[in-house]
Amino acid sequence: MSLRTRELVWRTMVGAALLAAALLAPGCSERNDAPAGQTLSTLKRAQQSGSIRVGYANEAPYAYLESASRKLTGEAPEIARAVLAEMGIGEVEGVLTEFGSLIPGLKAGRFDIIAAGMYILPERCKEIVFSNPTYSVGEAFIVASGNPLGLNGYESAARHAEARLGVVAGTVEREYARQTGIPEARVVVFPDAPSALDGVIAGRVDAYAATSLTVNNLLARAQSSRVERAAPFFEPIIAGKPARGYGAFGFRKADEDLVAAFNSALARFIGTPRHLELVKPFGFTNAELPGPATATELCRG
Repeated sequence: MSLRTRELVWRTMVGAALLAAALLAPGCSERNDAPAGQTLSTLKRAQQSGSIRVGYANEAPYAYLESASRKLTGEAPEIARAVLAEMGIGEVEGVLTEFGSLIPGLKAGRFDIIAAGMYILPERCKEIVFSNPTYSVGEAFIVASGNPLGLNGYESAARHAEARLGVVAGTVEREYARQTGIPEARVVVFPDAPSALDGVIAGRVDAYAATSLTVNNLLARAQSSRVERAAPFFEPIIAGKPARGYGAFGFRKADEDLVAAFNSALARFIGTPRHLELVKPFGFTNAELPGPATATELCRG
């Protein structure tokens, strides 16, 4: 073996040894405090890093990016910050996602919590785990000014042979439309709430169905004389009683410790003066408190 060859072999061996030593050195492993062969849970990882990712769908007042400050805000993100801080997680990173893609995105690991005011529904409970609810709210319609078709609820939209109802993809309103007899051909699906509002203004639909808080927020921001809130409005009758939605945070089923810790901190927070003051700017009041309802009960339907 020539001197040149021996030198190359020596350098290769030294380089390999240095690389191995670096990989084994303290602080070089992403999860160096986890037991051998194991990885940190989402909760432990978030507590270690001080940060966690939340998925949101840009629907005010539940979760949205404030245009002026570029801050993620709304009922869900602000509650999340308060609750997660109690758990030792000080930073919340938002991941913008269409509402209908929130559950797939959570399951795929794009983010760790859904913070979008998502309703607890039995079919969703098959896919993910919910925290206990943070609010309860009813429905409303946005219609063209003067409400030309006289649409005052889902049932009246079903009875009107030409009424077209707008809903956002993945929301409970689409199911309400189905259960109240509105044909699929007369339901127009939009990617988000602002698009649905534009649909009413442009005449693509005769009404947009959403939560009453979403409707109030959209109309306040739009300040358009071409649309209004349908009044009076009658809640849809689902399973023999007026429907009322309960919103909460969503988690992967494997993250049991994260859900338990979050629910524990949430129970100490919901209904307190601090909570009510925090959500007041988004239109939430005592009337929207969830009461004694739990995720377990709501998942049973």
